[in-house]
Amino acid sequence: MALFPTWLLIVAATIVIILSVLAGYFLHKLSVAQKQQAEQLSALAQAAASQRQRVNESIQIIARALLDKGIGLTEASIRIRGLLDALQVDQAVRDEFVAFYTLAEKTAHIPILQEWKQLSRKQQFQFELEMARLEAEYRDFALDAAERMIGRSF
Repeated sequence: MALFPTWLLIVAATIVIILSVLAGYFLHKLSVAQKQQAEQLSALAQAAASQRQRVNESIQIIARALLDKGIGLTEASIRIRGLLDALQVDQAVRDEFVAFYTLAEKTAHIPILQEWKQLSRKQQFQFELEMARLEAEYRDFALDAAERMIGRSF
């Protein structure tokens, strides 16, 4: 009769040891997986920060080009709005640079690139007149906004 409880204790101890080894193995696998995930998240965060920096640099280049009259106001507005949207800036930034958003919105119907080339010269001229009128209306606001963009990160 004394053998039965000893045998039962040996079986129970063996089961506990096996379960402990399995728990240790899975704990190790979990630790390795968490480390890999942390490394991947760090790499993604670094890539996102690098991309954000490139977009910020692009905004700076366009703002300087606008101030130096190296780019048209309509084109600058469309590009800056797109870049700010890509950065998912908050509403306060959109409100601060509303001149770019407004001009881009008011000229959104004007064809670009290949579609522009397919227009007749008369149609191009009409759109150019419309852009000139809108640019004259928003020029001071946009130039002021471009000056405020210089040296800023979004």
